[in-house]
Amino acid sequence: MTTKDPLADLSPLSFLQMFVTQTVKLSGQVGGRSVDAIEYLGLTASSCLELHARQHLDLPERLDHEEYGRLIVHIKNAIGGEFRAVSAPPGVVRVENLRCPFGARVQDAPELCRTTASVFGGIAARNFGYAKVELKKRIALRDEGCEVCIYTDRKVAEGQAGDEYVSEGKEVVSHQALRDISVRVAERMARALCPTGPAGRPRKAPVIVAESRSMREILKAVELVAPTRSSVLISGETGVGKEIIARALHALSPRAARPFLAVNCGAVPQELIETTLFGHEKGAFTGAQNMHHGLFERAHQGTLFLDEIDSLPLLAQAKLLRVLQEGEFERVGGREARQVDVRVVAAANRPVASLVAAGFFRSDLYYRLNVVPISVPPLRERPEDVTGLVHHLLAALALRHESPGKALSGRAWAQVMAYPWPGNVRELENVLERAFLFTPGSLIDDVGLRDESHDAGDREGSGGRAVLRVAKRRAMQSIETRVLQDALERHHGNVTAMAREMGITRRAVHQKLKRYSLPAAPYRNV
Repeated sequence: MTTKDPLADLSPLSFLQMFVTQTVKLSGQVGGRSVDAIEYLGLTASSCLELHARQHLDLPERLDHEEYGRLIVHIKNAIGGEFRAVSAPPGVVRVENLRCPFGARVQDAPELCRTTASVFGGIAARNFGYAKVELKKRIALRDEGCEVCIYTDRKVAEGQAGDEYVSEGKEVVSHQALRDISVRVAERMARALCPTGPAGRPRKAPVIVAESRSMREILKAVELVAPTRSSVLISGETGVGKEIIARALHALSPRAARPFLAVNCGAVPQELIETTLFGHEKGAFTGAQNMHHGLFERAHQGTLFLDEIDSLPLLAQAKLLRVLQEGEFERVGGREARQVDVRVVAAANRPVASLVAAGFFRSDLYYRLNVVPISVPPLRERPEDVTGLVHHLLAALALRHESPGKALSGRAWAQVMAYPWPGNVRELENVLERAFLFTPGSLIDDVGLRDESHDAGDREGSGGRAVLRVAKRRAMQSIETRVLQDALERHHGNVTAMAREMGITRRAVHQKLKRYSLPAAPYRNV
């Protein structure tokens, strides 16, 4: 008598509901992150899934690679996938998939892919003694299909980049916990920082959430570049976390014990840029009653982070170039050249190369700063980091406000994952804090993104409408940015003239420029 496979009657939706329910329960029991709970749940379930599949396929006690491939393909296809085993070199099992068992929802919760890695790894480890799972392609990250490689030979696995999970014996060891570069960087940053901060309070290293491959690649670059003297130019939209990357570069460098100073060039009035950077002598100008040390002097032997470097006036750019090339400068009103040893890390919200082409940024300074370019992608392009950030930020908010922890409901998660986050991590933190404070219970059911919530509802019914609305919103933002840039160029940064031409108030123009991170100052020097 053939034993019926209990997975055969389990629809993808039922499996998803069961899985999410168990994951939430387990997260509460172990007191850890849901990502870790997902891995643990996948590992625990793998033995049960293997047993049922073995009974259905009548497999021997000890599997070879072909039989292992049949087994894992059966498990995934029984719950709605379209997996198949494909050719692979010795010591490797490779499977491809064209349809995710979780359906389109997996793009709203890409961490669900961890079940595949932990199930595959757990079964392989029990049968071969070692397994390393690599998720090369993922529908959850909008690839056309999934491609999973399971390495059962340690020697073959060594040197393979992009691994997600390593399994040895009967235990799956989380790559996130033991080998994730973000953990390693955080540990090194914690060791590098002084043990105490202001008022004797313990100083904690900033946490860098790097669930996505793009962020992990950035942290790999940080580890390689930090010990050198090379200048770094970090680019990315407002709020993506450029300063925390700069702080990681400092903390992992030999300068970690020396000062790290940061300045937003776009927030400093044009007439104060030089004195802010280089200082001034007593009596250098009206009101200069005392000598002032600039940021370069104060950051001696440390790191100076120049945020929004694309807002720096051309005259200040020339003086900055001299410091970078010769290591010397003069205070405003001074005649003595002063030597300084400062590593400069710069950041820009706009593509500096295009500003160079337009004549708004010195090409020689650009090439001097852009020795090592690091581009931080916006949050909408790395959905894996959204989920990791939500868990981290909610935990941090509970500590900050000395309140019991809170979690997002399914409805709130749909809002968060459907929203494009134009303000990136900074906006996400603000939205979550507002929802955290105004939610009386432990479950946040609404994060206040009304339009995006509606889009998420549309996605459930007809996915095309939500995608179209997001695309239209982004297109309008792109058009408005271009109109503002053209007006800035045409009127040489004169906001009053721009307002007169557009038929709106100066305040409205300033608000639009601030929204799109378009300071008027660089255009006034043309």
